[in-house]
Amino acid sequence: MPTYADADAMTFDDYAATEWPSLYRRAFLLAGNHADAEDLAQQTLIKVHGAWSRVSRSDVPAAYVRRILMNTFLSAKRPRGRRLELLVGDDAPEPASPLMAGPEERMSLWPQVRLLPPRQRAVIVLRYYEQLSEAEIADVLDCSRGNVKSTAHRALQNLRTALGQEES
Repeated sequence: MPTYADADAMTFDDYAATEWPSLYRRAFLLAGNHADAEDLAQQTLIKVHGAWSRVSRSDVPAAYVRRILMNTFLSAKRPRGRRLELLVGDDAPEPASPLMAGPEERMSLWPQVRLLPPRQRAVIVLRYYEQLSEAEIADVLDCSRGNVKSTAHRALQNLRTALGQEES
């Protein structure tokens, strides 16, 4: 999300219209399908609207909104049975080492990422798709860097197991 020099002058409607594509993309990475991503992004915007006076005064509105998005995602109580949409077909080619691969290869890993528990998925999305540092992830998820490291380690272990790779 861009940084706004004059956030006080910006209205919520302007912000929401400008940031919807970025917010939706993040929500899609977390939710794993279009319907849930739209719901998650809309719920986030509702919360942002309610806190607009604080968001617009924030030094980094994007970080504030990212935290609201993550908290909304992690607190969701949706049954897994409702997530029926697949992002990548079963015939997608797998690279030799998808955990260290580029963006196209990472998307072929997406079906396994979708199966991770929500907090592990959030750490993977923030680290490898959003490319945030451990400190930034800890701030977004309101936890310690050690918690981020251990959650990322467990998530990567689960992905390696799902891909049939041994841990190095």
